[in-house]
Amino acid sequence: MPSKLYVGNLAYSVSGADLEELFSQAGEVQSATVITDKFSGQSKGFGFVEMASAGDAATAIQRFNDTELKGRNIKVNEARPRESSFGGSGNRGGRGSGMGRGRNRW
Repeated sequence: MPSKLYVGNLAYSVSGADLEELFSQAGEVQSATVITDKFSGQSKGFGFVEMASAGDAATAIQRFNDTELKGRNIKVNEARPRESSFGGSGNRGGRGSGMGRGRNRW
């Protein structure tokens, strides 16, 4: 069963190929991706590596967490599902009450 890893604190020059090359030392890499800004294409400083097995993923975490890659100590841990961007604050769109915005006041 594949295991997805989060890799953070990446130098902006790190590519998916760099991650694949590094993590292949811990086992079989199924995919390696650096997340980029959709407008500029600049790295956001983190990425994801999918290992072929949970054992390979555990080895990669132990071996590479807090080690140096291109001048920065990377952080490696198990990826968690994204939290929903809806909720918590109770703010539903930031439009406020409408008072003082030229709307009818009741």
